[in-house]
Amino acid sequence: MARMAVADGIATIVATPHQLGRYQKNHARTIRDQTARLQQLLDEQGIPLCVLPGADVRIESDLARRIQNGEVLTLADRRRYVLLELPHELYLPLDRLLSELRSIGVVGVLSHPERNLGILRERDVLAPLVKAGCLLQITAGAMVGTFGPHVQKLAHWVVSQRLAHFVSTDAHGARVRRPLLRRAFECAAGLVGYHQAVDLCCRNPASVVAGQTTQGPKDSGLGGWFKKRAG
Repeated sequence: MARMAVADGIATIVATPHQLGRYQKNHARTIRDQTARLQQLLDEQGIPLCVLPGADVRIESDLARRIQNGEVLTLADRRRYVLLELPHELYLPLDRLLSELRSIGVVGVLSHPERNLGILRERDVLAPLVKAGCLLQITAGAMVGTFGPHVQKLAHWVVSQRLAHFVSTDAHGARVRRPLLRRAFECAAGLVGYHQAVDLCCRNPASVVAGQTTQGPKDSGLGGWFKKRAG
């Protein structure tokens, strides 16, 4: 997977194994340790890929507290952005959670909203969600149709409406859901132009890794991310 990612132009990956929900045994310390071991192996093999710790976190009532005490990992372990996963079958209002996260200086990033059944039925929930401060991450495979036409249509709509902040691989294996991003980048460029595609696949993800503020999708026109020169 690492070699495949590098060949596709990816320079940095935030590892996002699931946490909470059915994955209570995925402890933050374990994820950090395993990520460090993987990075050491990549360095020994001469594979020019940086892998950082993170998690795709199932939403639970005490999430803010668990981030504060270090149980739950934020993206790149910066304690600035946390990747949030809704139950696939329904949409749950996130206003209270976003407020709690904001109170501890953390921004919520909603992973693969285009694949949530509730949002597929009622996509109008997304604009108020973004206005409330939630960032949206679209899956590369959804952009190119690997999750079916309905998911692809919603993914394209979110990007075209300038509601998306990131396009990420959400890679799971070397054969299925591979760490490929270039086709999704080209698709995004066709929808919103090259410069915003760079924001989605390069600049905003780089800001997350650095713990810095991201570009709003209307200002300038996580998974694996392109090098800045990709296109």
